[in-house]
Amino acid sequence: MISRKTFLKRFLKGIEGSNNTKYQPEEMKKILIALDFDQSAQSVAEKGFSWAKTMKAQITLLHVLADPQDYLLTNHVIIMGFAGHLDTSEKLTKETIDPQKLSQQFLDKSKLYLGDNRIQTLLEKGDCAEAILKAANKISADAIVMGSHSRKWFENTTMGSVTEKVLQNTTIPVLIIPTKGQRNS
Repeated sequence: MISRKTFLKRFLKGIEGSNNTKYQPEEMKKILIALDFDQSAQSVAEKGFSWAKTMKAQITLLHVLADPQDYLLTNHVIIMGFAGHLDTSEKLTKETIDPQKLSQQFLDKSKLYLGDNRIQTLLEKGDCAEAILKAANKISADAIVMGSHSRKWFENTTMGSVTEKVLQNTTIPVLIIPTKGQRNS
């Protein structure tokens, strides 16, 4: 895993051309892509996957488990072949829903949609930012890919969003995919 400082140093050397050194993107071998149930997750997954592929990096898709109540609202989400609850024959309540099973199905469908069976999946619990950082550390990620849902991206990232917390507490590069207004069908 390379540090943010090392990444920037190599990147800037490549731009300046000093010592004929260019940053080698192949040095990023493990990429963590954080996904939620927002419809913009498809765009984040596609762009993160494409970026990781150019570096021939190992990809891990992450979903952070939320409050079970939040999963009751996912039945309208149709992304990457995942349509909320797969079994609509039973009435789902906060007590009967299984967030872990639903989240794993979401990640499996996302992996299938991206078409690469080498993709790893990971579920974490807890605060979103802390869970993303924990997962990045767990897999020794060289970079994190995540979306920013804010309407005023810069203002919201400076006011305590998950994105800001990840940026402030990581030592590895973060690729932020702006998702303002993106909706996939």
